[in-house]
Amino acid sequence: MTELLIIKVLRESLMTILIVSAPILGVGMIVGLIVSIFQTTTSIQEQTLTFVPKIVAIFAAIIIFASWIIRYLVNYTNHIFSLIEKIGQG
Repeated sequence: MTELLIIKVLRESLMTILIVSAPILGVGMIVGLIVSIFQTTTSIQEQTLTFVPKIVAIFAAIIIFASWIIRYLVNYTNHIFSLIEKIGQG
């Protein structure tokens, strides 16, 4: 196993983490921005107001994107197992 292969696997792992988490983080960020704009325009400065909409939106995003996330992770896992098999065979 060469250093180049290790770096490639680590790069793919980090990209997979970013790609899989991006929809959920994006939804949380957008909902947080909308709630912040709402708080600014209405002068409501309640700190707990941001949590409930974000939690609901993130749970909804997890439900919506779950099949895509699982498919992506299964493909990546199969790729890693095939690399392990190739390394084991020599």
